[in-house]
Amino acid sequence: MRQSDRVSAILDHLAASGSVDVTHIAAELGVSLATVRRDLSALEEQSLLTRTHGGAVARDDAHVLPVRYRDSHGRAQKQAIARAALRGLPCGPYVVAVNGGTTTSELARLLATRTELTVVTNALNIANILVNRPRVKLVVTGGVARSNSYELVGPWAAGTIGGINIGTAYIGIDGISAAGGLSTHDEVEAQISAVMIGRARRVVVVADGSKVGRSLLAHIVAVADIDELVTDSTADPSEVAALRAHGVKVTIADTP
Repeated sequence: MRQSDRVSAILDHLAASGSVDVTHIAAELGVSLATVRRDLSALEEQSLLTRTHGGAVARDDAHVLPVRYRDSHGRAQKQAIARAALRGLPCGPYVVAVNGGTTTSELARLLATRTELTVVTNALNIANILVNRPRVKLVVTGGVARSNSYELVGPWAAGTIGGINIGTAYIGIDGISAAGGLSTHDEVEAQISAVMIGRARRVVVVADGSKVGRSLLAHIVAVADIDELVTDSTADPSEVAALRAHGVKVTIADTP
């Protein structure tokens, strides 16, 4: 089992019960006690949990799994969502914006094959994917870097985006619902996503089914401000119907 999958399982268990036991997790994941202890130590270094004798307990602010751990989790679904999201992208010179996230990272890998495209991003990992692609013009915002998401935030980031005309914004989120709109865990990241959406003629949200129907702390925009949601077949059908009733085009990607 990959470390990213182990870490995701550990944090899911923490979210559900508030604590984990080394012996129990090792047996559940089929790995050694030493492997689990190393994973717990790595998570503690990221301030995502607090070690205890024989296990760990959750931190109140440990709500975001760092991108480097999330990147391979559910990757096939995210790749399918990314492919479906790009089907409506016009050919020729065009400007797109992409915020941070694992699904938007998969989308960036596909954008790297395009020509005559300008990509605006506030995410360092996405910039890293595109920086060596000479046929793509890359615009990276300034700002203060967030270690969990690799996103640049703050007034410098907002100022850069606020001066750019964007054709399509591809937005990754942590929650979307008909009633609550788009949301995420962090209010400063929410602000930058809102600015990006405000500058775009077309807004496409990319999110796996687990995020559909969720409403989190930081509101980004209402669903009336987006054009399309691209998700997978695990999305709650009743929430999908509610989003469509609010005028959002919902595309269900063909996933493995």
